Amino acid sequence: MIDTKPKSNRMPAGSVQCDNTTMNLLKANDFVAKAIKDKVPDVLIINICSSPGSGKTTLLQETGRRLKDRLSIAVLVGDPETERDAVRLRDVGINALQIVTGGMCHIEAQMIYQALDHIDLTQVDLLIIENVGNLVCPSAFDLGEDYRVTLLASTEGDDKPKKYPRMFLTSELMLVSKADLLPYVPFSVEAAVKDAREVNPDLSAIQVSTLTGEGIEEWCSWLEEKVKEKKARKQ
Repeated sequence: MIDTKPKSNRMPAGSVQCDNTTMNLLKANDFVAKAIKDKVPDVLIINICSSPGSGKTTLLQETGRRLKDRLSIAVLVGDPETERDAVRLRDVGINALQIVTGGMCHIEAQMIYQALDHIDLTQVDLLIIENVGNLVCPSAFDLGEDYRVTLLASTEGDDKPKKYPRMFLTSELMLVSKADLLPYVPFSVEAAVKDAREVNPDLSAIQVSTLTGEGIEEWCSWLEEKVKEKKARKQ
């Protein structure tokens, strides 16, 4: 049977194409974000943001390896094209679904809401949203998350919290990633944390390296604690 669908509509197996919304009002996005919270009230939702190449997927691979026997984790991965990151996560045993944004530089709540119909969350403790690599647009869109986590890689400079303040203002945790490269790059953790906390005094910070394992267990413990706290609130 000949496939009559346009080639532009063909999707790789294991991914879901989301319709782009024409609504540009953040209030509409917030309405859908609330619907996400209502749809999965027992699942902790973490929205992970960063610039491209900061190490989000590698971090989630290591997170899955360490927590697979302690938590049930699912991941929704956002990228303009391809499902490569979702494949990488599935290769280490994580239940992952790719959201193809079709060129959009961020994920919107309606994309997450659509994707929830394509991933089984019945036994999931933790749903992680790996946002599109961008420190600007994703900061404005609530995805129904309980916490927003922003990665700041040692390779991208320590001045980002003041240059992109809204992302750090709307985050609860900053992970300084690729910490193993700190001896070789002009990056001051102290300066980055200082600037970030001037933007957001309540921001927590952890220094991590998936290569050496530095800070990874602290990050995993943070996730476990937040899962426990959410479950306790539902009792």
